Amino acid sequence: MKRLLLASAAVLVAGSAAAEDIKLGISLGFTGPLESLSPDMAAAAEMAMKEVSDSGLLLDGSTVMPVRGDTGCIDAALATATAERFITSDGVKGIVGGMCSGETGAQLSNVAVPNGMVMISPSATSPGLSTTEDNGLFFRTAPSDARQGQVMADILNDRGISTVAVTYTNNDYGKGLADAFQQAFEASGGTVTINAAHEDGKADYSAEVAALDAAGGDVLVVAGYVDQGGAGIINGALDTGSFDIFMFPDGMVSETLEANFADRTEGSFGQQPGTDSEGGNMFVELGNAAGFEPTNAFAPESYDAAALIMLAMAKAGSSDPGVYKDHVMDVANAPGEQIFPGELAKALELIAAGTEIDYVGASAVELIGPGESAGNYREIEMRGGEMITVGYR
Repeated sequence: MKRLLLASAAVLVAGSAAAEDIKLGISLGFTGPLESLSPDMAAAAEMAMKEVSDSGLLLDGSTVMPVRGDTGCIDAALATATAERFITSDGVKGIVGGMCSGETGAQLSNVAVPNGMVMISPSATSPGLSTTEDNGLFFRTAPSDARQGQVMADILNDRGISTVAVTYTNNDYGKGLADAFQQAFEASGGTVTINAAHEDGKADYSAEVAALDAAGGDVLVVAGYVDQGGAGIINGALDTGSFDIFMFPDGMVSETLEANFADRTEGSFGQQPGTDSEGGNMFVELGNAAGFEPTNAFAPESYDAAALIMLAMAKAGSSDPGVYKDHVMDVANAPGEQIFPGELAKALELIAAGTEIDYVGASAVELIGPGESAGNYREIEMRGGEMITVGYR
């Protein structure tokens, strides 16, 4: 690590007045249990970078270039190596990521904090990240699962469901969400019959499904990954007839879930970060025009993460993470003129003129507490073989 610190010393210098070629890392699980989500997330972040580069208004005409790196989503060693490469070889000035909670924590503590690098994650949701020592370098455009747990309890209560079984992927994300949900649901009078971990990558989940079946419940909550164990649990439950109604938290909700399970899980429901705000609708139009799926999970939050890094640079007048980190909250929150997707050039003009901005973005950004999203959620349901939106919370 000492060698890494020395090697990066020349990188982390204050941005000069001259135009730069600014590199931003995109640290996502392009392989692993959420690999189906990563392409749209990366495309959204890169759309924001192109928007700023095309404007010619960032730091005297600096351009912003994306550098992709794979974390495997749940591979702490790979994620750490990717972050090290970003800093020592690529010379990035900020990182959009990580993706999953455990590998995000590993990148943050092992690389970002020791080297003074800003990270803004669009999708790491573990409550434990709220209290991680980060030296003011870590932010999230996705809400903590402490918030999602309460939203899940509210959805179940509104649907008149009082007993559930819970299975969760055995990592920081899964356990954090399962525990937050159980606390919120039981506090509201609900009953969790079992709260059991499952491992990803198994060929057979019959033992896990049998335990869930024995415990019973009106609904099976699957706090897992749609490309991994979560899918295995659902298939096992459907094959045995143990459960036919499921609740899908954010790690499950995607086009893949709809394609593979919508016609087999009629009446099942769930939630993912999302908003019906003006900015959300604008982002959908921009994403469709750019050729990616803008409604896929965490794509809006990825656009916003990249945008906040660049707008904070503009506010600070510097691409140095040690300088612009102190301006992320300034550009993200009121007071100021509201900024929506497609308006990053306008935001840069306002900042240059000394006018305050309030970046609303694609996900109705409002950063609270330790620099994380206050949290808005899209509620979905399987109806007629399709995954439809039934409301927002």
